[in-house]
Amino acid sequence: MARILLHPIGRELSHVLGPDDQARNRGRAAELDAALADKVATVHAGWGESAVARVHEKGKWTAWERIEALKDPGTDVFEVGTLVNWGREFAGSKRQAPGAGVITLLARVHARWVVVIANDNTVASGAWWPLTPEKIERAQAVARRLRLPVVYLVDCSGLFLPEQSRSFSGATGAGHIFTQNARLAAEGVPQIAGVFGDCIAGGGYMPIISDRVVMTESAYMVIAGAALIKGAKSLHLTSLDIGGPEVHVHQSRCADERVPDDATAIRAIRAEVEKLPTTAVAFYRHGADPEPPRHDPSEMPALFPADGRQTYDIEEVLARLVDGSLFHEFLPGVGREMITGVARVSGLWMGFVANRQGLIDEPGIGKRPGGVLYREGIAKISAFARACDSDGIPLVWLQDISGFDIGVQAEHLGLLGFGSNLIYQNSTQQAPFFTVLLRKASGAGYYAMSGLPYEPVVQLATPLTRLAVMEGRTLAIATYNSKLDDDFQIATSDPEERRQIEEGMAKTAARIEVDMDPVRAAAVMDTDEIVPLDRLRSWLEALAEASWQGAGYRRTKNPRIWSLHDLETLAGPRALAPSAAMTAAEEGDELRAPTVGVFVPAVAPGTPLVAGMRLGTVERAGRAVPIVVDTGGGAAVDLPAAGTSVAYGTVLARRRALSAEDAAVTGAAPAATDGAPPGTVVVRAESDGTLWLRPEPSAPAFVEVGATVAEAASLGLIEVMKTFTPLRSPAAGVVERILAKDGASVRAGAPLFWIR
Repeated sequence: MARILLHPIGRELSHVLGPDDQARNRGRAAELDAALADKVATVHAGWGESAVARVHEKGKWTAWERIEALKDPGTDVFEVGTLVNWGREFAGSKRQAPGAGVITLLARVHARWVVVIANDNTVASGAWWPLTPEKIERAQAVARRLRLPVVYLVDCSGLFLPEQSRSFSGATGAGHIFTQNARLAAEGVPQIAGVFGDCIAGGGYMPIISDRVVMTESAYMVIAGAALIKGAKSLHLTSLDIGGPEVHVHQSRCADERVPDDATAIRAIRAEVEKLPTTAVAFYRHGADPEPPRHDPSEMPALFPADGRQTYDIEEVLARLVDGSLFHEFLPGVGREMITGVARVSGLWMGFVANRQGLIDEPGIGKRPGGVLYREGIAKISAFARACDSDGIPLVWLQDISGFDIGVQAEHLGLLGFGSNLIYQNSTQQAPFFTVLLRKASGAGYYAMSGLPYEPVVQLATPLTRLAVMEGRTLAIATYNSKLDDDFQIATSDPEERRQIEEGMAKTAARIEVDMDPVRAAAVMDTDEIVPLDRLRSWLEALAEASWQGAGYRRTKNPRIWSLHDLETLAGPRALAPSAAMTAAEEGDELRAPTVGVFVPAVAPGTPLVAGMRLGTVERAGRAVPIVVDTGGGAAVDLPAAGTSVAYGTVLARRRALSAEDAAVTGAAPAATDGAPPGTVVVRAESDGTLWLRPEPSAPAFVEVGATVAEAASLGLIEVMKTFTPLRSPAAGVVERILAKDGASVRAGAPLFWIR
């Protein structure tokens, strides 16, 4: 029987980024996270302390107090749609509608994941505003897709009438909530409702279809309240008299249980959830135990450059999201701008599709920028997604994409057809899938990688997300293209016309930059939730467990018979991919492993060490990573046996003085030193491009001659097609010489820095 072998991925953060880059990236992330936290706190406060006091005066709890009592003690909740209606003004109200006046989230109740939909009774007594119905329906859709029980905490005064025309009618208006109630019931998804106060008009229908309805003594459900019933005043009727628990529990039987207060109602709801089947998560772990990533998820903010034009290593991101930082990559040798593979999250299998960044070496084609979809990558992710669907594996799309490849060759290669194939797969996927917009989500690439129009169960954004057809500067160029020359420079000698074009382009770019703000996207429900980078792992754990909780409602296969095995077998040698060499870390006379995996030595004990020679390979994630020697001199001894598992810093060899018994110099060709003195590491350009020695024209240089640098510190940037790939120091040391000027065109392999 076939089985999946998982391989270590990722490196210690100090090997990925220098301390200055880490601090810069963390600082930017902290600013964005703080701004997001302020907005979330504003939403959670509802209409403020006075509104909370009014709720308490009625002897009731607020929605958040009910949720806190409902969920399992000490567990987190995962809110969806927090910022809906953020910043939006409404006719007839001096106040905004935080969160559209409703709270929707995933929570654990008796160790089962449930979807909670709770009217925020501190915002206009839980009224429905524009986008309130859509937000409720979005939560119901999550429950339908994952077969999660739904708990409604109803305290709703009905539509906010001054804006009723924007929430009453239409395909997704308030009435569609009840359509979803019925569909959930038809598909066997349990629904439990607690009615805690007002439940007027349309709000009265929402709990009725539920399997269990609990009413407190202060609750009522009415088609029309006392204010609308002729004669109510003369008869001294209240809405409680018309549709309270006395009526609906004991007479109409529209409710099941009558309880004195909120606390008792929540206990009753928890008791009903406890009666439901237990979660199947432990069964679907297939004997595995959950484990945290080997690389701390709290390091995620340090990985993403503060400058969104700069690249990063998506494998380092995956290493901080998956159990044990263990991953199996499928088809790594083709379509290398895309990464496809499987890993465990909370002990459960999940598939991953992600964009690689920087310059990608595609076998048989050459180097090309990542973050773009080419024919090979499209075909790969289509086949992988189709196999995951066949196998019942939940799929996570990690987006950081600029769009599709364009041009004459792209059209000749039939990218439209390959893209349509991918869109067909995404549109018909049955297994759960989720989309995370890590950074760029641009153009048709956003669609192709399961953006919100293709109905992922949940789409998450991060504070770094930029969602638009194209970047502001690019769109301004497209808008004013007829006024620009072939180099996209303004083609006029008239000063006034030039000024007008410059102003117009600047305004266009600025407007698009505002539109790309993830908060705006969340406010209009173009994305479900904005999640800080260091919380993505927790979200994936919740989504993995929610995906595998139910049994028997969708196709699943045990891992031995996955279609993915067929895909990998048929790929043959193309399933293997070349890896860039890594330099052995040197500490005294010891040569240490710069990564994790299984070591296979390439030299025999006593082999003379030559700068640039291969010491051996470390096999990880389905690839063999060459480990090379920085500096020559001495001979290698004490090498581990082939097949030895190594971690970061494991000694791979020791350097000793050459003896008479040692072999003559090996046939390995020494690396060119370009005149560098002994003990100096030459840093070379990895590709053709433009060298930039400073992050932007007005900023100081990354380093100067004589500067002390840490391992992985940024030395400069190589720009290719508006993509900026950092040049990093392979070792701690001193900058001995800078061999090219700022803005110089450089060729692949050209020496750029000496590090002593």
